[in-house]
Amino acid sequence: MALIFWEQAVNDLSVRDPVMCRIIQCYDGSLSEEESDAFTTLARAIVGQQISIKAAASVWQRITTSIPEFTPERLISTETGVLRTCGVSARKVDYLRDLSHHFLEGMLATINRHELDDELLIRRLIQIKGIGRWTAEMFLIFYLHRPDVLPLDDIGLQRAVSKHYSQGQPIDKRGILAIAENWQPWRSVATWYLWRSLDPIPVMY
Repeated sequence: MALIFWEQAVNDLSVRDPVMCRIIQCYDGSLSEEESDAFTTLARAIVGQQISIKAAASVWQRITTSIPEFTPERLISTETGVLRTCGVSARKVDYLRDLSHHFLEGMLATINRHELDDELLIRRLIQIKGIGRWTAEMFLIFYLHRPDVLPLDDIGLQRAVSKHYSQGQPIDKRGILAIAENWQPWRSVATWYLWRSLDPIPVMY
């Protein structure tokens, strides 16, 4: 089931950008509307930092098998060795535990997620250990379903833009920004389709 804005976004992108139109025609679907929670989304994004989509999905599957009820309380009570066996690096274990403490102490409750604009919310989130801009952007896209997020530091996005818009040649962030002007206010949707064009596994956080 598509998100409420997805059909309009797809129609607009298809009209404005012939390259994006071809990509959209090849891939069905949309961002998942499955019920998730803020903690799980941020934790999964931390796990997925700087590794491939396939590797991240594999590690996450092992984590949820080891911790079926994935909550801050359960994560903190899980031995480090269990998480390391799942494929989580020592640094990311530290990040996940710190994230758990933030949720248990209610520190994230002070962030009004539904009223802050994208940039203000990103600035608040990156104050948490282990959450950089990319992780915050995944939270905006996959949990808050913000429609116009462009994760410029994402390797998959860079690869896809290079493939489809630059004949496979490297393209810098300024170049991606220029191309993406045509996608506003649906850059999250365009990014999802570009990810989809590279990997048979839909990106999910």
